[in-house]
Amino acid sequence: MAWLAQLDLQYTVRAARTCVHFRHDGPLRVLRSLYPEGDAVCHNVLVHPPGGLVGGDTLDIRVQVAPGAHALVTTPGATRFYKTNGAPATQRTHLQLDAGARLEWLPLEAIAYNQCDAHNLLHLDIAEGAELIAWDITAFGLPHAHEPFEHGSFTQHMEWPGTWLERGTLRADDHLLMNGPLGLAQQRCMSSMVLACGTALTRTQREQLLESTRAVLDAHPQGTWCGITAPNDHMLVLRGLAPVVEPLMQLWQQVRLCWRTQHWGIAPTTPRIWHM
Repeated sequence: MAWLAQLDLQYTVRAARTCVHFRHDGPLRVLRSLYPEGDAVCHNVLVHPPGGLVGGDTLDIRVQVAPGAHALVTTPGATRFYKTNGAPATQRTHLQLDAGARLEWLPLEAIAYNQCDAHNLLHLDIAEGAELIAWDITAFGLPHAHEPFEHGSFTQHMEWPGTWLERGTLRADDHLLMNGPLGLAQQRCMSSMVLACGTALTRTQREQLLESTRAVLDAHPQGTWCGITAPNDHMLVLRGLAPVVEPLMQLWQQVRLCWRTQHWGIAPTTPRIWHM
């Protein structure tokens, strides 16, 4: 029996404090709000008790951040796409940032299990003056458990309409893509990370952010498998490959702190749950 889980998060500012109101249907929840940085930034952890998706399951997440609010959303563990029963499993995420809002969308990795049929969809709606730091990390199979990704497919769609679009389907039996030097080159974790701004970055801002990000990459052993670009005036896009999740996750966290400190002028703080 397929499960449909829906979660709507709405962040607003009340008396200088970012507050969240949420509605849910099905097995998807948000833990209580935490304020390790003070009232300005609301931290939430999304919990999906079943722990994964099988064929026919859908996770539908919508986040709206009102003007002046700053939210950080993460998860306590990976999103798992299990072996299909003939139907696709889908995760849909819509992030809407109103004018002057900030959002850090930082879920832990998605794992594509052998024989899965997974669809991971991310839609961005970013108003003037709003800014987003977000990442999407995908692992194929379980290398440490000797469970490789040999059959199945993973479709990823990331879009900011009119500004940015990435869409592709990776099939486990496409050996040239999975193992070729112009594909994943036998790496089994891939990731994208973005800084997206409703108001265009100046040339100086872009160049300074690119330079500081490359310095972080150069100082990390996994940095040679990563690259940072500015595809337009509103975005930085960082992409990377690794044999497993941990090196990329560690590097992405360092880049996030770099962007946070340099571009937002906010102290480097990480969610406590990442260290548990």
